[in-house]
Amino acid sequence: MWGKIAACWCALFAALHVYWAVGGDIGLAASAGADLAARRPLWFVLFGLWGVAVLLVAGAAFCLLKHPWQRVGQFAGAILVARGVLIEFVLLTGIADVGADERFWSLVLWNPWFALGGVLWLTAFNQSPRRRRRARAAGGRRRRAGSRSSARQR
Repeated sequence: MWGKIAACWCALFAALHVYWAVGGDIGLAASAGADLAARRPLWFVLFGLWGVAVLLVAGAAFCLLKHPWQRVGQFAGAILVARGVLIEFVLLTGIADVGADERFWSLVLWNPWFALGGVLWLTAFNQSPRRRRRARAAGGRRRRAGSRSSARQR
């Protein structure tokens, strides 16, 4: 279930990047800065918008697939949380010199959005494949009345 929720987070964020890449501008100045949003240099559109959208679609697929790369998912989740928290700290302490609009939207929307994505990824990838298999197998078996595992479920 958490893998599907994390994949939805990726898909929503990818859709926003595609919207910006094809010319949409709602929220872009608050996210990337007014100058970058107004100029839209080719490198920014190719890598910052289309490139990120492709990575997010790949991330969504990664969250949905059954795979042995649990640590990669945990690492990605940790990076997302760290990015959200670190930038929030930088903006709250005044270390970065950004415009008021960009600061506001980063504090109330973008950084919490990254942190949420990281928490979803960490939740999706927190169980080892062995524990997931055991949980699935246990769900399909009927417990005997009076057994220790049956008593724990009550």
